Amino acid sequence: VPEHYLMEQNYPNPFNPATTIRFGLPVTSKVSLRVYDLLGREVATLLNEERNAGLHSIKFDALRLSTGVYIYALRAGNFVATKKFLLLK
Repeated sequence: VPEHYLMEQNYPNPFNPATTIRFGLPVTSKVSLRVYDLLGREVATLLNEERNAGLHSIKFDALRLSTGVYIYALRAGNFVATKKFLLLK
């Protein structure tokens, strides 16, 4: 179990068409993981549920999205983190 909330950079990055996002929770938390385009529009909700403490990974399949830079945002408890990733088709 991690001591702090954490969100890693996705792997692989750049990706086509799928990638994996890993994050860690020190305590059981309601988790929201969403993907946005650069205009701030939500393009996918990957997770919106309670998760137990520990390390987790979510696979994201971007088959229906266009090539470009996207942002993924994790919210868990009071923790908020964002990272960019690049979809190349």
